[in-house]
Amino acid sequence: MTSQFDTLDLDPFQAVIFDMDGTLLDTEAVFRTIVFEVCDELGFEMTDDVHLSMVGGSHERTNQLLIEAYGVAFPYTLFDQRCRIIMHERSQSGVPLKAGARELVSDLKARGIPTAVATSSRHPHATHHLGAAGLLDLFQTIVTRDDVLNPKPHPEPYLTAAHRLGVAPEHCLALEDSHTGVRAAHAAGMQTVMVPDLVHPSAEIRALGIAVMESLSHVHHAAFRRS
Repeated sequence: MTSQFDTLDLDPFQAVIFDMDGTLLDTEAVFRTIVFEVCDELGFEMTDDVHLSMVGGSHERTNQLLIEAYGVAFPYTLFDQRCRIIMHERSQSGVPLKAGARELVSDLKARGIPTAVATSSRHPHATHHLGAAGLLDLFQTIVTRDDVLNPKPHPEPYLTAAHRLGVAPEHCLALEDSHTGVRAAHAAGMQTVMVPDLVHPSAEIRALGIAVMESLSHVHHAAFRRS
């Protein structure tokens, strides 16, 4: 049986830019539970389809999706506040990492290859979670929703990260778990690898010519198997 994941050598790269939630941090499953809890608390029934459509999106996009799903009466501001508070509480004891995340980021740092994070999360959320996971100091820069005018799927977060690193986008490797993020990185002209978490690649995403790998451990092996 053929695996749904690609095993291939990556083209040479000069920098690596990571998405955060679902790519570096194993937080999407936790957030899914919170989303269902908070919607129930507010009197709305969350569904798998609505939740999956939210993965990787900005707060603005999430707001739009929830209004489309539940109508203008949906209390998005209260929903967002409750989700943030509960997520912060549940991350106090630390934030779990995706398989291979620490090893890959640490090896990149040891090799002198610059790294960045490009996330749709706000700055306080990003720095708190990366700090709780012990990764914050390993990145040269963190690009959050607060740093750009246009969130993913617009390429601005990735282009901003590349600019801060001083590396041309075409020489950057981008690692993403969501369709929204893949579109953003691909539009930025980067070598883009999808490492699926809750959402798996569609035919459209595969048609973009993007590699799909099972974990960051697989990316690590593909990047440096010759070294």
